[in-house]
Amino acid sequence: MLKSKKNIIVIVITLAALVVVNVISSYLYKRFDLTQDQRYTLSNEALKTVKDVDFPLIIDVFLEGDFPSEFRRLRDETQQLLEEFAVYNSNVKFEFINPLADENTRNQNIQQLAQRGLQPFQINIKESGKTSQEVIIPWALASYNEQTVIVPLIKNKIGATDQELVNGSIQNLEYVFAEAFKKLVTPKQKKIAVLRGNGQLQDIYVADFLKKMSEHYFLAPFTLDSVASNPQKTLSDISNYDLILSAKPSESFSEEEKYVLDQYTMNGGKSLWLTESIVMDRDSLLNESGRGVAIMKELNLNDFFFKYGVRINPVIVNDLYSAPITLAIGEGSDSQFQPLQWPYSPLAASNPNHPITTNLDPVKFDFASQIDTLKNGVNKTILLRSSKLSKLQGVPREINLDVVTQKPNPEDYKDSNQTLAVLLEGKFTSVYDKRVKPFKISEDKTISKVTKMIIIADGDVIKNEVVRNQPQELGFEFLTKRKFGNKEFLENAVNYLLNDDGLINLRTKEVKLAFLDSGKIEEQKTKWQFINIALPLILLGVFGFIFNYFRRKKYTK
Repeated sequence: MLKSKKNIIVIVITLAALVVVNVISSYLYKRFDLTQDQRYTLSNEALKTVKDVDFPLIIDVFLEGDFPSEFRRLRDETQQLLEEFAVYNSNVKFEFINPLADENTRNQNIQQLAQRGLQPFQINIKESGKTSQEVIIPWALASYNEQTVIVPLIKNKIGATDQELVNGSIQNLEYVFAEAFKKLVTPKQKKIAVLRGNGQLQDIYVADFLKKMSEHYFLAPFTLDSVASNPQKTLSDISNYDLILSAKPSESFSEEEKYVLDQYTMNGGKSLWLTESIVMDRDSLLNESGRGVAIMKELNLNDFFFKYGVRINPVIVNDLYSAPITLAIGEGSDSQFQPLQWPYSPLAASNPNHPITTNLDPVKFDFASQIDTLKNGVNKTILLRSSKLSKLQGVPREINLDVVTQKPNPEDYKDSNQTLAVLLEGKFTSVYDKRVKPFKISEDKTISKVTKMIIIADGDVIKNEVVRNQPQELGFEFLTKRKFGNKEFLENAVNYLLNDDGLINLRTKEVKLAFLDSGKIEEQKTKWQFINIALPLILLGVFGFIFNYFRRKKYTK
């Protein structure tokens, strides 16, 4: 009786303890990320994007189905990431949908998704020495407040293996979802003035980048033409913008225009300059002779940049590490387009120690000039450089397409690592300090507020291709199907200049995944099938035989 009573007391105490633990755990909740790279710990910048979500933010993920192991990994990592967002804010809801599951509606679903911009992606499946192709939909749709944005789950890279593709995509997941949530939740605030009136690139050649920027910022064209009649108003108007963008100007700036731009900087305005000191582009070579002459370009900006601490030199950077040019080889109907190495299109290496350029693909230039940095009180950070196998060529100079047929001599390329893009930060001194001013303004400033400026020595970095009168994606070459880091670089540059660099830091997050070696899998497939399936059965049979043998021996009289 006493023992029974003790058992009841133990059971009651145990049940009471369980209740107390459950009550406490409902108020105290903690998740632990034990991965070395903190893969499942969302950054503060990412969490801020969903902090103010006060009603359902719906995410439909279409990466669902029977995939090879690499892409199953991407699917699982996507789910785990969304679970972390949902834990932080319960209004984040997500669902995985397989639009290809039903063979009857498969093609119709693919077509409908493609019309919305969710293009299918083909993957190669290798099994038993045979290769087949399968289609996946590596996209998601995020909806909030009657708005919907597309989220790409794969960061495509030409020539990458499936493992490299998936690893890069997983590394980019937090960024793409945080960026999408920011578009939906955070209203636009900052404004960008796109300079016009000095021969800048036409809208169609900067359409892709401006479209991307319009997702986060207000954009408007701005001309300096009114400086001549009302400079004070022009300065007042441009001061309403947080950033000015000048994309490949080809006409010189007047002193009045420069003074407005200078005082804009003195008042803390940020600027992104894509400019050069030579006149030459690929279109100049599209003639019967295949030749063109590169000459100096006078924009009347030398003293402007010199005062701020840089000099854009009238030279061409010739680099053996470069992008190809596609030319028709052969005659008549036998001619074929072939990509040939083109030393006037340097592929710039990025600075791995700055958030603008960390984890960035090479940035493609065309007939780039070279930048010298000068000593003054402004901090300078080199963002992009040419390779070690570079040389500088002065102008005027004839450029001939025949250069693609000539074998270069590496010994001639001794001007290594030429600066192609530089970031300036700090307090700037006015270009017109202790100089006669072009006109009078109400408040002339000689020392700026703390501000930033990026100068890129080639206007073509922002130029997208145009095919059949349609702008293509920036950084994507239509003929070679290669993709470069131009768009991502310029996105990061604008975000950094506008102090909107929280999401940039997500790009620096490195995730290292361990993948199985597909070659070893194929080579040792039979061995491991035997070890995992046949060997346990054999051991079980041996054990049964021995057990029965000794049992019969023990009990047989």
